[in-house]
Amino acid sequence: MDQKETRVLNTTGKNEQEMLETAGLIDEDDPARIARTEIIRGKYPSHERIRTVRPSKKALLSVSPGLLTATDEMLAPPRGGSRVFYYVKRALIGAPLANSQAEHERLTKVKALAVLSSDAISSVAYATEACMGVLLFAGLTSLHLILPISIAIIALLAIVALSYSQTIPAYPNGGGSYIVAKDNLGVKAGLIAAASLLIDYVLTVSVSVASGVQNLASIPVFHFLNAPHLEALVDVALVVVITVVNLRGVRESGSIFAIPTYFFIVSAVFMIIVGVFDAFVIHHQPLIGTFHTLNNQAVKATESISLFLVLRAFASGCSAMTGVEAISNGVPAFKKPEARNARTTLMWMAIILGFLFGGITLLTLTNGIAPDPSGTQTVIAQLASHIFRGPLAFMFPVFQLGILLILTLAANTSYADFPRLASLLARDNFLPHQFAFRGDRLAFSIGIVFLAIMASTLLLVFDGSVDHLIDLYAVGVFMSFTLSQSGMVLHWWRLRDQQKNWLRSAIINGTGALTTALVAIVIAYTKFLSGAWIVVVLIPLLVLMFIGIHAHYKRVEQERTTNIPAKPADIKHLFIVPIAGMDRVSVQSLSYARSISDNVIAVHVAIDADDEQRVREAWKQWRPNIGASEKTELVVIESPYRSLTRPLLAYIDTVHELYPDYTLTVLLPEFIVAHLWEHILHNQTALTLKAALLFRPGIVVTSVPQHLPTRMARAV
Repeated sequence: MDQKETRVLNTTGKNEQEMLETAGLIDEDDPARIARTEIIRGKYPSHERIRTVRPSKKALLSVSPGLLTATDEMLAPPRGGSRVFYYVKRALIGAPLANSQAEHERLTKVKALAVLSSDAISSVAYATEACMGVLLFAGLTSLHLILPISIAIIALLAIVALSYSQTIPAYPNGGGSYIVAKDNLGVKAGLIAAASLLIDYVLTVSVSVASGVQNLASIPVFHFLNAPHLEALVDVALVVVITVVNLRGVRESGSIFAIPTYFFIVSAVFMIIVGVFDAFVIHHQPLIGTFHTLNNQAVKATESISLFLVLRAFASGCSAMTGVEAISNGVPAFKKPEARNARTTLMWMAIILGFLFGGITLLTLTNGIAPDPSGTQTVIAQLASHIFRGPLAFMFPVFQLGILLILTLAANTSYADFPRLASLLARDNFLPHQFAFRGDRLAFSIGIVFLAIMASTLLLVFDGSVDHLIDLYAVGVFMSFTLSQSGMVLHWWRLRDQQKNWLRSAIINGTGALTTALVAIVIAYTKFLSGAWIVVVLIPLLVLMFIGIHAHYKRVEQERTTNIPAKPADIKHLFIVPIAGMDRVSVQSLSYARSISDNVIAVHVAIDADDEQRVREAWKQWRPNIGASEKTELVVIESPYRSLTRPLLAYIDTVHELYPDYTLTVLLPEFIVAHLWEHILHNQTALTLKAALLFRPGIVVTSVPQHLPTRMARAV
């Protein structure tokens, strides 16, 4: 019911317009307003009143003349299944957030470390094992090489972190590899970096979740997860949970995921401290112990120790480096001052990652723990069970749960960066524009859902196998590292006259570029046949897709902005109204068409003689009500093959060809039933015609809907 407000004014001797002006109101016929004014006249002139009628729903609020703002009330559908879905969605991801709340959705350093560093920190759970798994091909005696390889990886981490600390202040609005490479090396280099990162983000979700479930399966009570295909299904279920949490917004996902991230960090640091004290203070173990496999399973050497084997091990261990660039990409997500907070978080992330990776590798080395050939227990699970024994035995399942949580939440880094990168590509017309739209919670919902679908597909295709997924990993991320750091070298060179310390900055980024380029080549070369070729081939295919999408948007923009007439053109209308008979909706549609133009043609497709006769008789009864000057005619098309839409389309095409100077409008009468399920009881001819006419240039298609009440819909 309308909301009404009545005011009594002294209106004696004033006309209607003066009365409205006295009340401070504009003309009652102005449809731009969301309130209507009306004059109520009484028995005497002094009894006249002005009443303001407002809509019953406050879906729109008037801000100023000609400016309205939408409220959250307009989001809820009126009734039916859509309303149920709306409230279920609201319960899962929360109430919608307005644009003005975006500032409050930013991250503190504590939350940002959990959201943007979980990928890098979680990699310590599998990086050491990935490196040792390659060395194991040369037998147990080759595992001592893990020490120099780990030192090289930690040194590489320091170089990359220092390089990205240079990028953050140079690009305070987000210095992702795509932005830096595009600005300094050109569009194609930026697209290569973007394609590399998108692939890496999808793989990060897949590898992290699969590795987390694999570590959970190392606990005896969860050994049933090793059953065929069950692990992959659990992986997908976890991806769905993470997706729902991220759809709630960046700040809320940070609040939810901060506790598990810091729980893992604290428990891992505790394990390292206890392990170092036990190994070197209590038992005085040597730095390199005697390696043995779980249950003393025999390991047969299939390769000899070679430079190629060492490089392959180094390439696998570099999986610990994935996610280092996430903080540089996500600078706009930080609270102010964004650049300083991001740089501090990056340094803490590098310190924590280096300490955990070095500590776990050191304890694995001194305790002589080797990868389990059967895959029953991971290396870090063996290490935790060895350290957490006796009075600390309760910590083993707790620590394994922490690994599951951090590895699962490592995917959250990709959920933060993949949608943001996709939105940048969409903004630059390299991805569909839908990726740039923010959802109800100010998150890039389309990117989040698309990432979940791609990661789930990979997990199902590879059956949740970390060994198979890890071979695809790290190629793309090091390519993006190289392009980003190379772009920064050119950035400092261009600022050499303005920046005092440009040479030092250029040397730091140049060292990072050379180092990561070498690593990218090593990874691509050593892992090419085992799966890296997929990524190497996929990157150029993605770049070609980006270029094709951009060309489409450029062509559309040119079509929209060229040949715009200086003044409105005179339009000559010609209406074609397909009718099934002279029912209420057909008469209403013809009346609507006649109100715009005299040139109206009613078209009926007759499938038999009785049908034709029925329509002609009904037309003769209705036709006398039309003025003699109007050109409203009936055309009947006989359809001996009983087709309805094709004769209509043929007639529309013929008229459009014969009368090119007219704007041809096909006006479709439609009965709209009350319930969704009732649509299947009707032929949907109008929908079929709209779909066919959509791709015919120069033809306008419009509908005149006739909504049936519930009781009438049940009778149709």
